[in-house]
Amino acid sequence: MFPGIARVPIIMPQLGESIAEATVIRLPFAVGDQVEGDAEIIEVETNKATMGVTAPCSGRVAELLVEVQQSYPVGATLGWLEVSEDEAARLGLDIAMPGAVEPVAGSAPESSSPAVQVARATVEPTVRGLPVPAHAAGASYLSPRLKARMNELGMHAADLAGIAGSGAAGRVTIEDFEKFIKKLDEHHLSQASTMRVAVADAMRRSWARPLATVGMPVAIDLLLAHRKAANPKPGPALYALRALAIALGENSAPAGRLIGDKIVHPKAIDVGFAVEAEDGVLVPVLRSADKTPLAQMAERYNELVELARQRRLPANAQGGSIATVTNFGTFGLEWATPIPLPEQTLVLGMGAGRVAPHWDKAKAQFLPVTEAHFTLSFDHRVLDGGGAGRLLQRIAALLQEPEKL
Repeated sequence: MFPGIARVPIIMPQLGESIAEATVIRLPFAVGDQVEGDAEIIEVETNKATMGVTAPCSGRVAELLVEVQQSYPVGATLGWLEVSEDEAARLGLDIAMPGAVEPVAGSAPESSSPAVQVARATVEPTVRGLPVPAHAAGASYLSPRLKARMNELGMHAADLAGIAGSGAAGRVTIEDFEKFIKKLDEHHLSQASTMRVAVADAMRRSWARPLATVGMPVAIDLLLAHRKAANPKPGPALYALRALAIALGENSAPAGRLIGDKIVHPKAIDVGFAVEAEDGVLVPVLRSADKTPLAQMAERYNELVELARQRRLPANAQGGSIATVTNFGTFGLEWATPIPLPEQTLVLGMGAGRVAPHWDKAKAQFLPVTEAHFTLSFDHRVLDGGGAGRLLQRIAALLQEPEKL
């Protein structure tokens, strides 16, 4: 370096409000090239766009510290420019002068350090016993190289939840990913069934939405008494399905789907119900459930339950439903938060019945009442808590008159 020449760092800029790092995809200039101020000296890619890192001023490329297809955090030194002392001072840039002492490894950086050096900091756990470091940010950013590798293996971002990344802010790098894959081979692996993969994909897409759940206890003594006298006997979930269908027939807006900036309202009240099958769940559909009395649906409902368990559902009983009913009470569960299918906004859940004391105002005493908790999980983009609560209240009221369902 000649007298009067200063070194100016090329810093990875903040390329967006939520951008923590970027991947270098092209180096238009080589060491020794002369560049003008504001020239795009390095081309990078984020998870949102491709853009350039510009030279802070005119000068000669003295050093490049980066590699193509590698990711670097915001604030990292990507390289150095040689500029005149006067030019650097005129622009008010921090500079490294000839003969400057480089920091020794392990020593504390000086407050006047020109930039953060490119380094791969290892992620250390912040709470003992956690399988993943508490400060790891996960896979919110995936480099193009990592995305390509994951696509090659048929994997999704959710599959990286257990990886502690060593990149900026705990991001998962391609090296972290390859180590993860290598370790998987050390474990016993079994092939997931086609149904399990399909369910996993549906739930992954469902969870991309903001979901919420409301719930309340509902007295079901009248429902149970009606079922006992009925022939054929409707399943408990069918009562809930019919009540939901009537409520949505009165006002179908809560079952609408948000597509772009439009609410798509259903043409018909077709409601599905969850049936546990081998290694998964199937959802048979009852068409126009708001217009078909409970007694007429019971036989078809029972038939579809058996066909679903045999995985022999007819085509006309699959897909196209606007909501689902699930009876998690069959597993002895009193409360759960089921997830709506990707094409639906609502799922109504029914818990196990439990005898509970209920205050009778007329008799001024507690009486035993069989209650079941009902939950309504919904897409919060379409429906708010108040609307969901009113819909659930209406369902509860309809269940108190099972003879009218």
